Amino acid sequence: AVVSTQSGHYGRGCREKNTFAESTPNVLFDTMPMIWMRPMKKLDIPDAPIYWCPVYKTSERRGVLSTTGHSTNFVIDMRLSSDKPEMHWVLRGLALLCQLDD
Repeated sequence: AVVSTQSGHYGRGCREKNTFAESTPNVLFDTMPMIWMRPMKKLDIPDAPIYWCPVYKTSERRGVLSTTGHSTNFVIDMRLSSDKPEMHWVLRGLALLCQLDD
């Protein structure tokens, strides 16, 4: 199986503390740890609370609609473990960013 690691992401709306936690007051972006991406069969994925976290290239969270129907700024939805319901993070606008704006 092919395994990939992703690093250099920034979290908006959260911080990492063994799992996702509330943002630190007055901190807009927080550095995220390396994410290990491992392909699995859908049946082998453990049934645990998750958040389908969008990953964007920049913090704008918008871009030009491409011919595939996706925004040019959108990268992927990542399945991230969470100890809170998905709606908790949706309401906080949690997203991962590949780069910060200058």
